[in-house]
Amino acid sequence: MNERPTPLIEQRADPHILKAADGYYYFSASVPEYDRLELRRSKTIAGLAKAERVTVWRKPDEGPFSDLIWAPEIHFVRGAWYIYFAAAPSREIKYDLFQHRMYAIHTDAANPLEGDWSSPAQIDTGIDTFCLDATVFEHGGDLYYVWAQKEIGIRGNSNLYIATMDTPLQLQTKPARLSIPEFEWEIRGFWVNEGPSILKRNGKVFLSYSASATDENYAMGLLYADQDSDLLDPSSWTKSKEPVLGSRPELKHFGPGHNSFTVSEDGQKDLLVYHAREYTEIEGDPLWDPNRHTFVKELQWGADGMPIFDTPGS
Repeated sequence: MNERPTPLIEQRADPHILKAADGYYYFSASVPEYDRLELRRSKTIAGLAKAERVTVWRKPDEGPFSDLIWAPEIHFVRGAWYIYFAAAPSREIKYDLFQHRMYAIHTDAANPLEGDWSSPAQIDTGIDTFCLDATVFEHGGDLYYVWAQKEIGIRGNSNLYIATMDTPLQLQTKPARLSIPEFEWEIRGFWVNEGPSILKRNGKVFLSYSASATDENYAMGLLYADQDSDLLDPSSWTKSKEPVLGSRPELKHFGPGHNSFTVSEDGQKDLLVYHAREYTEIEGDPLWDPNRHTFVKELQWGADGMPIFDTPGS
C-alpha cells in the first residue's frame, strides 16, 4: 500500500461484502445515523458504490433494539437470508458500556432487497452483557457463530468468542473464549477485541479482528487454526503478537479495521474489505464522526500460506 487508497463507498463503517451463489455481491454496513439496516447489490464490486440503497428494516422508537444499530452482516444460511446486527435500547451508558445485544432478521425471498423480513430475534449467548459484531460460517458440517462480548472479571470492552449453532438463530454450545485484549496495540484508548471475520484457505481457518479505540489507534489482528482442529478449543488457535494492518499516516489512512473478506469477480483473488478514516482531527467521540469509509484491496498470500494484509505496492 504505497499509494493513497481510494474509498469504494464513503461514510459506511463496519463493511460486509458477500458474494452469493446467485452471482451478486451484497453489501451491508453501519450507516452514520445508526438507525436502519440497508442493503445494496451489484454484479461487480465497483458497482456497489452506485447501487440502489434499500432499507430492509428500520429501528422502532422504543424497545430493546431501538437505537445504535451497529455492524450488520448479511449471510445466506441454510436456505434463507439472515442479517446479524447489534442494537441497544438507548444511548445510555451502564457499567461503563453501551447496552448492545445481538439480533438477527431473516427472509426466504430469492432477492433479499425485495423480501419481507422477520422481526428481530435475539441471539442469546447465555451471557447477559454488552455484545456485538457477530459473524457466521459453516465448516465441517457445523454452523459457527463468532462474536465480541464483555465478560465480567476481564478488563476491557469485549473479547472474542465462538460457538456452534443449532439453528441460524440459536447457539448449540456454550461460548468458548478465543482472545482478550492483551498486547499494547490492542489496548490503546480502550481494551477491545471486536469485529471478527473468517476466511478459510491453505488448510487453515483465519479469524481477523479489530482492536483498540475507533480512532487512528484502531488496528487489525489475526488468529488462525488448523482446519481439522477443534475450533471450539481455544488451544487450537494461534494469535499473532503484532497487528496485521494499522494506520498509515503518510497515506492519510487511519484506523483500518472491522473487516470482511470477499473474492474478485473471477474468483481468483481474495479481497479485504474494511473501513478507515482519512484524517485524525475528530471532535468528541469518534463514534459520532461519520467519515469512516469502505475500502477494498487485494489480500496477498505469503509462501508460508499466511495472508499478507499490507504489502508494498498494493
